[in-house]
Amino acid sequence: MHTEQYRQVTVIYYSDDSLQLQHHVDNFPENQHGRVVLPEGFKQDKSIIAVCDGEVEILNRIGDRIIGHTDVA
Repeated sequence: MHTEQYRQVTVIYYSDDSLQLQHHVDNFPENQHGRVVLPEGFKQDKSIIAVCDGEVEILNRIGDRIIGHTDVA
């Protein structure tokens, strides 16, 4: 009997309605080979960039330092 295993991951993605890089931390099931399986409902309207093991703290995303930065050298 196979019991379903879950793994906490951070999914980094772009949403189809935004150009801002986003992320989501959740527990998703693993298949029999240990690969995380993202439900179709979660993947809908997203372009998945990476699936990282565990909770990842995003310190900077592309464009974060540009927004609101007005100093020019």
